[in-house]
Formats: sequence, C-alpha cells, structure tokens
Amino acid sequence: MAFFSSLVTFLPRAVMQGIPILYGATGEIMTEKSGNLNLGIPGIMYIGGISGVIGAFLYENSVGSGDLNGFLALFIPIMCTIIGSLLAGLIYCFLTVTLRANQNVTGLALTTFGVGFGNFFGASLIKLVKSDVPSVALSRTSKFFAAKLPFASTTGWFGKVFFSYGFLAYAAIIIAIICAFFLNRTRGGLHLRAVGENPATADAAGISVTKSKYLATCIGSIIAGFGGLYYVMDYANGVWSNEGFGDRGWLAIALVIFAIWRPNLGIFASIIFGGLYIVYLVIPGSSLKAQELFKMLPYIVTIVVLVAVSVRKKKEDQPPASLGLSYFREDR
Repeated sequence: MAFFSSLVTFLPRAVMQGIPILYGATGEIMTEKSGNLNLGIPGIMYIGGISGVIGAFLYENSVGSGDLNGFLALFIPIMCTIIGSLLAGLIYCFLTVTLRANQNVTGLALTTFGVGFGNFFGASLIKLVKSDVPSVALSRTSKFFAAKLPFASTTGWFGKVFFSYGFLAYAAIIIAIICAFFLNRTRGGLHLRAVGENPATADAAGISVTKSKYLATCIGSIIAGFGGLYYVMDYANGVWSNEGFGDRGWLAIALVIFAIWRPNLGIFASIIFGGLYIVYLVIPGSSLKAQELFKMLPYIVTIVVLVAVSVRKKKEDQPPASLGLSYFREDR
C-alpha cells in the first residue's frame, strides 16, 4: 500500500517534468524529418518561455491590481511564445536552408543566443520589479495555465494521476499524436519524410524542398517554444529564474533518439525521462554525488537505445538519411 501511494505521488511529478521535454522532442522530430538537425532547441525553449513571460508581465502591469481577463491572460503569452519561437525558427531556416550554413554550428549558436536572450530580458524584468530575489513571479497569470480539471480532486488516485494537470500538458500529448498521424498517415507527411530521406528525389518529384524545410522547422520551433512556456507558467508556477531550465532542452534532443523519431512513442518516453530525471528525489539517503549520478540516467538510457537501434539496423528506426546535410539543387 505504501508503494502504491508513493507511485501515485511520483507519477504526476514525472509527467509534469516530462511535458516540457515532450514539447521540445516533438518539435525536433518534426524538424529532423525534413532533414534539418536543429541543435538550437534548448535556446528556442528559452526564447519561447521568456516571450510568454514578457507578454504576461506587460498584461499584468496594464491591468494593475484589477482582475485579469482569463482569455487574455492565456492568449497574450501564447501568442508571444508563438511569435518568439517562430522568429527563432525563421533565423535558423534562413541560415541553414537559404544560406546553407552548417547546421550543427548554427544550432549551437542559436542555443547560445536563446539562453542569452532569455537571461537578458529575464534580468531586465527582475530589475523593473525591483525583486529581492533573482526572479520575477507572474502568479496571477500562472493560475489560468495551471488550472486543473474540476473533477480531479473527486476521483481519488485516478484523478490525481490522469486529471491533475494544466491544459498545456494535455495539449502536448494531443500535438504529439497529431504530428504522428501527419507524418505516417497523410500525403504532406509522406512528402516531408521524402525530403528528409532524399531531397534530390523529392525535388525531382515536384516537392518544394525549401518550403518543406521552412514549414517543418518553423512549426517544430513553435512546438518547442511551448515547452518553455509550460515550464514557466505551469511547472514553475509563473516564476522566471535565469538558467532555470537546466538541461531540459538537451534532454528533449536526447528524447528524439530514445523515441526513434516517433512522436507517439515520445509521449511515453517523456514520462520515463521525467521519472528518471527526478528519481533521486524519492531514493532515501542519497548523497549529493549520488544525486548527480542519478541525473545522468536519461542520457545513459539514450546511449543504450542508440546502440541497440544501430545494431538492429532497421530502416524505420534510423534517422532521416539527409539529416544535417544542406541541399544543393545544382548538384542534382
């Protein structure tokens, strides 16, 4: 009975920890299916998070001490996140697709820029509110994002495990399912996978390689940006702290490999990653050194899966053939 009670307490924490990772991984899967390797996902999550924070901050200050409008409290941060993440995706696409810059270098540069962007504006907001601690709290807006389903508290352990999350958590699962359906069951998904596998052949078949890469990368960036918004507004209860995301962006990229480029598998993999990320909290008597070792578990599991996938050599479990390579149409 004690084990069951601990499991019921642990699972919701694992899910909430895994949701921002799921957003980032789903966005990266969509991007990689087009052949683009976007290592800027951690930075885009920062940009998405701080963009939503800026929107919420401006709205709360415009209202003052009055009551917030629920629709605007949700709409403004969401739109700011979409715009910020979209711009980051466009920057990446312009550099790698139009100018054909190295994708690895561009992605890492975007991550550095995104983290710096978030920290700069986060510190600016902290100075504006003259906070005594290095953070800015948007608790009034956060209440709308973190609102639970009304019947969650009346259904016992079942409600605690399945219904005790904000709407962005359910949106992450729905988006992952939609992306999986799009990639595997629609003509557009077939075209996108063709671009990722062999852009020259796709181009010869009349598929616009440039358009496909732009759309997939920008949509993937927006999805990843929502991971940053969820982390701040729901998981962190509206509190922005510089460097607060930790390595969740990199875990999202690792999750892509763990889920073998399948968004639907990413749903379950994100919960596993979320659980592994916080498992040290439920192990009694673990020292600080042991805790750091436990935090390595998601990466260790990813390496094991990568080795296993490589040994099996099943085509459907491999990354797109042109992943990370720029397409030169004149070389067709």
